Amino acid sequence: MNLLRRHPVAIALVVLLLATAIHPLSPLIDAVTGSAPGDVDLERPVLYVVFAPLSNTLDALTFFSQSRAEWALVVWILVLAAWGALRRSATPLTWRRRTGRALFGPGVLLLLGVAAVLLPRPVPRLTTDGGGGGEGGGRGGGVTVIDYHAHTNASHDGRPGWTLAKLADWHERQGFEASYVTDHNVVYDGSLPVPEGTSINLLPGVEWSVYQQHIVAIGPVEPLPRDSFQGSTTRMIRIFAAIERQGGLSIASLPEYWRYHWDDLGAFVAAGVDGFEIVNCAPKALAFPADLRRQVITLAGSHDLMVVGASDNHGWGQVTCVWNVSLPGAQGFHTNRVFARPLALVQGDRQPWTAAATQPWFLLRSLSWSERASWLTWVLIILLYRAMPRREGQGAGLGILARSLGRRRKTVPNETPT
Repeated sequence: MNLLRRHPVAIALVVLLLATAIHPLSPLIDAVTGSAPGDVDLERPVLYVVFAPLSNTLDALTFFSQSRAEWALVVWILVLAAWGALRRSATPLTWRRRTGRALFGPGVLLLLGVAAVLLPRPVPRLTTDGGGGGEGGGRGGGVTVIDYHAHTNASHDGRPGWTLAKLADWHERQGFEASYVTDHNVVYDGSLPVPEGTSINLLPGVEWSVYQQHIVAIGPVEPLPRDSFQGSTTRMIRIFAAIERQGGLSIASLPEYWRYHWDDLGAFVAAGVDGFEIVNCAPKALAFPADLRRQVITLAGSHDLMVVGASDNHGWGQVTCVWNVSLPGAQGFHTNRVFARPLALVQGDRQPWTAAATQPWFLLRSLSWSERASWLTWVLIILLYRAMPRREGQGAGLGILARSLGRRRKTVPNETPT
C-alpha cells in the first residue's frame, strides 16, 4: 500500500498495460473488410522497440484527427498544469517555483508534439508473406506496396527542404516500393531521376485543387486550366473526363468529398471518377467516420472503382498510418487491399471530447508483445530507481544513482565539547 501511495502513476500504468493485453488490437486492419489481416505485419526496428514508450507516444500524437487533437491538448494542459501546481512538496514553495512546476508538464507535452512532427526516428515497416518491401524485399505475383498521394516541397504547404530524395527515403523505410508524387497543382512527370541508392519508384501525378475538392490525378498527366473547373460542382466534375483524355486516373481526395460533396458522389461516378480515398493520414481527413467509409466502399465496389489509402505526406511527421497492397491491372495499378493502423481508423468513431482518455487507451491496446514488454521494463526500472530507500547519511535525491553519487551530509556529534 505504501508503494501505491507513493507511486500511483507507475502502478496505474502497469495495471493498464496488463489489462489492455487481455483484448489487444491488431497491428493492422484491412480498411475494406474491417478484419485483421494474417498475411501482412509491421516490422519494428530494434531501437523502436527499445524506446517503445517514446516511439508509441509520438505515433499516437501523429495519428490524432484535428478535432481530437485540439480537445486532448486543452484537457492535458489543464490537467498537467493543475497536477504540477497542486503537488505536495517537502518544503514550502515560492510562487515562482510553483508556477514553474505548473508549466513543466504542458511544456513537455508541447515538446512531444514538436518531436512527433519534426524528429527523425525509427518507424515500423510493412512486411508481407512474400517478403519486406524495398531493396531486396521481393514480392510474389507482382504485388507492390504503393502510396497514391504524397507531396514534396514543390507544394505550397510542403515542408521546406522536403525533396524527392527525402520523400523516397521516407517511403522506403516504411516498406513502400512506389509512390505517386502528387504536389498541389504542380505536375510531376517522372522525368527527375530517383537518387542513387534508392530502390523506390517515384511515379507521375498531381493533386488538382478545384471547386471545394482536391482531385489526385495519377499516370501520364499534363497541366490543366483549373479555372475551367471552378465555381460549381457541375463544372468541377468535368475534370474527371479531362484527366481520362490524358490517359490518367482520377481519385477523389479526403476530406473534401466527405465534407462538401457527400450528396454528389453519384455525380462523381457518372462523370467518370476512377476511385476514392477511404483513408487519409492528414489530421482533418482522419476524422472520416467508419460508417461513411463503408458506404463509399460499397459505392466503389458496385461500379468497379478503386478505393485507396493515402499518406498525404507533406514532410511533417515521420510515420504513416496506411499502406496499399496493389496488383497490376488493365489500367495500371488496381488496389485490392488497404491496410491501416487501428489507432488512425478509430479517430472518426470517437467523440473529440473523449480524446484525452481514449487515445492513450487505444494506444496501449494496439501494442505488440515486444512493445508491451519494453513499456513494462521501463516502468519497472524507473519505479525501482525512484522507490529505493535513501541510505543513512546521504542527501535526498531522485533514485539510486543520485543518492549513491550525492555528497554525504556532515554530521555534528551529539556531544558538548569540554
